[in-house]
Amino acid sequence: MTGAEIVVKSLRKEGVDIIFGYPGGVLLPLCDHLYDSDIKVILVRHEQGAAHAADGYARSSGRVGVCMATSGPGATNLVTGIATAYMDSIPLVAITGQVATHLIGSDAFQEVDITGITRPITKHNYLVKNVNDIAITIKEAFYIASSGRPGPVLIDLPVDVQRAEGRFEYPESVEIRSYKPTYEGHPLQIEKAWKTIKEAKKPLLLVGGGVIASNASDELRSFIDNTGIPAIFTLMGLGSVPIEHPLALGMLGMHGTKYANYAVIETDLLIAVGCRFDDRITGDIKTFAPHAKIIHIDIDPSSISKNIVVDIPIVGDAKNILIKLCEKAEKLDIEPWVKKIKEWKKRYPLTYDKNGLKPQYIIEKLSSLLPDDAIICTEVGQNQMWTAQYYKFRRPRTLITSGGLGTMGFGFPAAIGAQVANPEKIVVDIAGDGSIQMNIQELATAVYNKLPVKIIILNNCCLGMVRQWQQLFYKKRYAYTCLKNAEPDFVKLADAYGAVGYKVTSPEEFDKIIPKVLEEKERPVLVDCRICEEENVFPMVPAGESLDRILEGLA
Repeated sequence: MTGAEIVVKSLRKEGVDIIFGYPGGVLLPLCDHLYDSDIKVILVRHEQGAAHAADGYARSSGRVGVCMATSGPGATNLVTGIATAYMDSIPLVAITGQVATHLIGSDAFQEVDITGITRPITKHNYLVKNVNDIAITIKEAFYIASSGRPGPVLIDLPVDVQRAEGRFEYPESVEIRSYKPTYEGHPLQIEKAWKTIKEAKKPLLLVGGGVIASNASDELRSFIDNTGIPAIFTLMGLGSVPIEHPLALGMLGMHGTKYANYAVIETDLLIAVGCRFDDRITGDIKTFAPHAKIIHIDIDPSSISKNIVVDIPIVGDAKNILIKLCEKAEKLDIEPWVKKIKEWKKRYPLTYDKNGLKPQYIIEKLSSLLPDDAIICTEVGQNQMWTAQYYKFRRPRTLITSGGLGTMGFGFPAAIGAQVANPEKIVVDIAGDGSIQMNIQELATAVYNKLPVKIIILNNCCLGMVRQWQQLFYKKRYAYTCLKNAEPDFVKLADAYGAVGYKVTSPEEFDKIIPKVLEEKERPVLVDCRICEEENVFPMVPAGESLDRILEGLA
């Protein structure tokens, strides 16, 4: 059969039933065979939308997301989405068309070295030059993307390889000599960790996205309940334990809760599970957890002691290691520590001025109305941080957000992918008026596919987070962040695409309109929420400062 047929059959062997993509000349053989297959291709309106949609599909379902694009500009338009998935360890397979093998290196029409371009932002990538290598390449790609620390893999397929004829022999398994992820933690290290935990007076769990990636939320909850150890969360770790759990302290870091940051400053033992100690959570690394020994559990050995030097490293899958720790777990004698943390929670709650239509109110209202399994996607900036602070995430895989790369334009196409993967669930994109416009064209994708994604725009007529930094650190010199002189009419824009649009300017209007928004089952709904231009995200730790240097508002 042809290479294109082999691709389609190989994808079906991997259980792929959805691809997000955009066609092009050198991808036509594959597109032609997909046309007759039972794989559904979601035609996006921009290749970046395809990558983000596949990413949202993967984050919300736990399956490998798949996207495709043609050579040259089609492939390069995937790059931001691939980098987004790479930074957040999301399993993704990107398939790109390429010029014919004899033209590679000749600067042919729409030729770029996409494997070279994406090498730093993929776990691995392939340029397939022999039709008989296609099946094994796809098998390896899906294995690499979904195993160990997950991540994106790119397969570049020259057009002549797609047309060539070869044998279809799909392997049952693959063995890659140089790639052997460690899943079981070393038993002596686990024993050492537990001994250290039992001796601690002020232990604290730091929970990252690796817990969700390894489906270890139940084990984490059991460990917290059995030991009584409080937990703080990175942005990517939110939802791994219900935020209302009495020992859950919310997010730490730049826009974390005051009590989470204070706990880091005072703890004598930090147990980090599935996180990479990103600068947004550490602040000044010289003052991060200054009194603590650190245990670090992570499946990626290169993440351990990369940013923060740790005392007890345990390389392995978070789920497996938490199971082993749960077998040893017992209630710890740390009542004074827990009491102090509960006092901090009472003394330093998240608060905001409730006059007018406030973004915090909007998010709190959504949190109270939506079911626990609703999927909340965000764009990047103030909308993202307000969501992390005020939405009560209770289940894993219900927060879909670009944590590591901070990609504006991510949320809406990611919501499309999440809605495709979870047609029975409510999917909401909480957006800013700047970021939503970066991939607003995907309204056409959502309308055509009858995807009832809810888009809540926190519209302050500016690039809010950048403006906030200008207000705080650049003497209110608002260079290139004001959008109010060229804002579209979002309601008319939604109508032009065949979606539903509303505009609200008060809490009362929002309360009245939101039931209608949630009732819509076949079309995307956009709500333009006009909030105050100078509403800021607090608490805030200035970049690079110690976590106890917390700004609570303007002087």
